Amino acid sequence: MTHQAHAFHMVNPSPWPLTGAIAALLLTSGLTMWFHFGVTTLMIMGLMIMFLTMIQWWRDIIREGTLQGHHTPIVQKGLRYGMILFITSEVFFFLGFFWAFYNSSLAPTPELGEYWPPIGVNPLDPFEVPLLNTAVLLASGVTVTWSHHSMMQGNKKEATQSLMLTIILGFYFTMLQAMEYFEAPFSIADGVYGSTFFVATGFHGLHVIIGSLFLLVCLLRQVQFHFTLNHHFGFEAAAWYWHFVDVVWLFLYVSIYWWGS
Repeated sequence: MTHQAHAFHMVNPSPWPLTGAIAALLLTSGLTMWFHFGVTTLMIMGLMIMFLTMIQWWRDIIREGTLQGHHTPIVQKGLRYGMILFITSEVFFFLGFFWAFYNSSLAPTPELGEYWPPIGVNPLDPFEVPLLNTAVLLASGVTVTWSHHSMMQGNKKEATQSLMLTIILGFYFTMLQAMEYFEAPFSIADGVYGSTFFVATGFHGLHVIIGSLFLLVCLLRQVQFHFTLNHHFGFEAAAWYWHFVDVVWLFLYVSIYWWGS
C-alpha cells in the first residue's frame, strides 16, 4: 500500500476464476452423467477441483484483507455493495421457485385433478420436522446476531461460542432435512408438486450448507484473531447471508409446508 497513491485494490492476476469455471463445467456435466448413466468420475473430479479452488481463493482473499492491508474503507464499501447485489440476485433466484409453486397451486390444471395437493400425493405434516427446522433456523439467527454484537464489543469468548453454536444449528438443520427427504412419501418425480417441493427446499438446503461453511471459515478466522471491532466484514457478509437463508425458509415453510399442504 505504500507504493500506490490511491486506496483501491488493484487485484493481481489469479488462476482461481479459471479453475472455478472448469470445476463448474465438470460438476454440471458430471451430475448429468451420474443421473443418466450412473458414472460419477466427472462429478468427483469437479467436486475436488471446486473444493481446492474454494480453499485457495479464500486463502488469497483472507491474506489480502488481513495481512496485506488491501481492504481499505473504500474497498470494503465495494465489497458491501457486491454482497448486497449478490443477495438480491439470490432473492430473484428463489422468486422463480415460488412463482412456479403458486402458479401451479392457485389454479391447478385438469391434469392435476384441479386439486392441490394433487390427488395421490401425501404432503408432509408441517407441524413435525418442518416446524422443528423453523425453530432451529430462527435460533441460529439469534446466535449469529449475538456473535456479531459480541464481536463489536470486543468480547472474543462470547463471539466465538455463539458462532460455534450457529454452525452446530446449521448442520443440525441439514441433518433434519436429509432425514425428512429419506422419509418423504413422495419423490421429485411425483408431478409438479414433487418437483417444486424438492427443487425449492433442496436449493435452500444447499444454501444452508454454503452458509454453514461460510460461518465455519469465519470461526477459524475468529480463533486466529483476524477480526477486530471495526474490521470484520467477512463475518458481516456471512451474517447477512445467514439472515437471508432464514427469511427464505420462513417463506418456504409458510408457503410450501403449511399453506401448500
